Amino acid sequence: MRSTKQLVLAGLCTALGVVLPLAFHGIPDGGRIFSPMHIAVLLAGLLTGPFYGLLVGLVTPILSAVLTGMPPSAMLPSMTVELAIFGGVSGLFMRYLPIRNYVPAVYLSLVSAMLLGRVAAGAVNGLIFHLGTYSMEIWIASYFITPFPGILIHLIAVPHVCFALRQMGMITSPREAALAAERN
Repeated sequence: MRSTKQLVLAGLCTALGVVLPLAFHGIPDGGRIFSPMHIAVLLAGLLTGPFYGLLVGLVTPILSAVLTGMPPSAMLPSMTVELAIFGGVSGLFMRYLPIRNYVPAVYLSLVSAMLLGRVAAGAVNGLIFHLGTYSMEIWIASYFITPFPGILIHLIAVPHVCFALRQMGMITSPREAALAAERN
C-alpha cells in the first residue's frame, strides 16, 4: 500500500524536477551539462521506492516540457525513458538489494540506475530515433562526457540529501519501510 508520505515526496520531487532545471538553463548548455532534472528523479526513486520513482521519472520531463519547453521535443522521448529507468531502478534496488548498510545501498542503487538509464536511453536513440546515424561515440559523448560535471554532482549531492533526511528522521528508506510493514 502506498503511503501519503511517499505520495507527498513524489509530488515534491516532481516539482523540484520542473523548477531546478530553470536555474541551470541560464548557464549555456547547463541542462545538458548538469542534468538537474535527474537529481529530483533519482531522489524520488531512492526515497519513495520503485513505483513512485518510475512515475516521477515518466511524468517530470513531460510536465516540464509542457510548462517550460524543456527538454526540447527531440530529446523528450529518450529523456523520459532514461528518467523512468533512473527512478524505477534506484527505487527497486534500494528496496530489494540484500545490503543492510544504508550508505552502500544508496550508492549501489544510484550508480546502477544511472548506468541502466543511460543504456536504455542510448538504445532508444540508436534503435528508434536515430537508426543508422547513432554511434557508440555519440552515445558516450552525450551520456558520459558532456554531462560529466552533472554525474559528479549527482554522485555527491543525491546521497547526501538522502543521508541528511534520514538522519533528521524525515524519511526511512523504502527497504526499511518494507521491513517494518512485514513485521506489523
